[in-house]
Amino acid sequence: MSHWMRRLHKWAGLILAIQFVLWMSSGVMMSLLDADKVAGREFRVKPPVPPAWPRDVLSTDAVLAATKESIMTISSGWLLDQPVYRLQNGERSWLVRASDATAVMVDAQLAARIARASYSGPGKAGSPRLQESTLETRNHKEPAWRIDFDDADETSVYVSSRSGAVLEHRNSTWRLFDLFWMLHIMDYSERTNFNNPLLVSSAIGGLWMALTGVWLLFVSVRLAEFVPSRWRRSRTVNLVDTSGRRQRSVDVVQGDTVFQALARSGLQLPSNCGGGQSCGLCEVRCVGNVPEPTSADRALLSPSKLEAGYRLACNLPVKRSLDIDVGDATALAAERAGVVTSVKPLSPFLREITVRPNAPVACRPGAYVQVHVPAYERDASDLEIPEDHHEDWRTAGTLAALANDAPVRRSYSVAVPLERRDGQLTFLVRFIPGPRPGRGSGYMYTLKAGDELRFSGPFGDFALKTGTREKVFIGGGAGMAPLRAMIHELLAKGAIEPIHFWYGARSRRDAPYVEEMRDFASKYPNFHWHLVLSEAAGEGNARSRFVHEAVLEGLLRTHSDISSLEFYVCGPPAMLSATRQMLRALGVEDAQVAYDDFKI
Repeated sequence: MSHWMRRLHKWAGLILAIQFVLWMSSGVMMSLLDADKVAGREFRVKPPVPPAWPRDVLSTDAVLAATKESIMTISSGWLLDQPVYRLQNGERSWLVRASDATAVMVDAQLAARIARASYSGPGKAGSPRLQESTLETRNHKEPAWRIDFDDADETSVYVSSRSGAVLEHRNSTWRLFDLFWMLHIMDYSERTNFNNPLLVSSAIGGLWMALTGVWLLFVSVRLAEFVPSRWRRSRTVNLVDTSGRRQRSVDVVQGDTVFQALARSGLQLPSNCGGGQSCGLCEVRCVGNVPEPTSADRALLSPSKLEAGYRLACNLPVKRSLDIDVGDATALAAERAGVVTSVKPLSPFLREITVRPNAPVACRPGAYVQVHVPAYERDASDLEIPEDHHEDWRTAGTLAALANDAPVRRSYSVAVPLERRDGQLTFLVRFIPGPRPGRGSGYMYTLKAGDELRFSGPFGDFALKTGTREKVFIGGGAGMAPLRAMIHELLAKGAIEPIHFWYGARSRRDAPYVEEMRDFASKYPNFHWHLVLSEAAGEGNARSRFVHEAVLEGLLRTHSDISSLEFYVCGPPAMLSATRQMLRALGVEDAQVAYDDFKI
């Protein structure tokens, strides 16, 4: 549960963080604005002390007697220098002269005089405009005359068309304040409701974030972390091979995770997240008494692996001595180095990088190595972009600086069997331009022939199965790399079973090794190559579709026995997820599907 709670906590936190920034920034901005200008007091004349009420005017009784309508309230007052009575009933309110009870109409001319009398600034008044209630007069539900003054603050004076009262002085400072006020209280219509659903939902969301954050803190922190290691009991982690024979024993202290324990002993399990329970690369197989899987185990490992005893080392605390199978223990301890021999752009955002290891490396098709990415900061101008790719990079937008503040490891599959490249490692690296380029791809794209590259491995269990069953390869993006290596292996060893390779790309320019695959298809009758374009507009007779849809329509719907097929899938997360869902819907067993999800 904690794995999914972390994911939900992260995305909910991102949404709430946007509003939190708006709350803070709008509050700061409102506090910086001039309060007198916001209140409209800068150029507003204080009402003078009214003179004594004249004796020669009509009394209220006389006014009521002269009025034919029913009156609910009557009050006396001054309109500029003229005494008036204000009358109101259930339908309307109006003014009459105190001298003779005749109606006073607040027309444009009178409204302009009232506005000028209330204004002390340097601006000249414009022509009055009669308006219904707007956001600037939202506290007054009555038509009002708007008189604009041409001062630097763009002052507007609102005069009631019924009572002649000056309702508001508004200016550009108030309008800016009102914008921040809207963002602050999240009322995007009336700008007055503190209890609007968005604000209430955000408040509830903030409370939920606080409570789940406390819960995640408690489930993430182990008591052993607060106890010095010398006070904890000693335990042993035995590294065994697939047959159960012990390769090495590691002394650890109780409470450490297997990932931490092995790292302290110089055995670095593969990981893209540094033990953060999000990449799933640090899987180990527990031998003997297998602990119950956690939510992170269930989220990142398949049911078949969980049943076989696989667990995430970063989420496996050492409570007792353990026997675990990590594969080749020597590969964990070894840090290798090599020299870049070539960098070849295959498409605008795919490059083939070839590295000659300083010592021979045994690496089967489908395996990956972990490249050690150092801390670096490089200018985007360090990238060498071929002339015919400039337009693609320009269209993709301004490239941010390439930087990595701490060493990390990134996984790259081998794209061709080593024996076909004289023992060299070949990687296919995809670069996604934008404001936050990948730390690994940014580093790999700045490499040049002669540069040193450090790596660990090989690792991984994505591999060809034994036997001669009909094989279907489905790939996209940098997923071409391991699938291409497997196909090279099969064809070089004389495989006779049908081999289908369906590869998806946005356009022909984004697809690598197309000519090579076409050559294979013409040379080997059992190899069938299919390029599928999702944005095929203007590319001959190609039809826009996704690769899993093309496989379904072009092969699986008409195949006589889907259960006889083996599937090998590798590509971007969305493509991989859609393909696996399609295969499950067709009744394909998980045992028939091998895949590599890049663990990202």
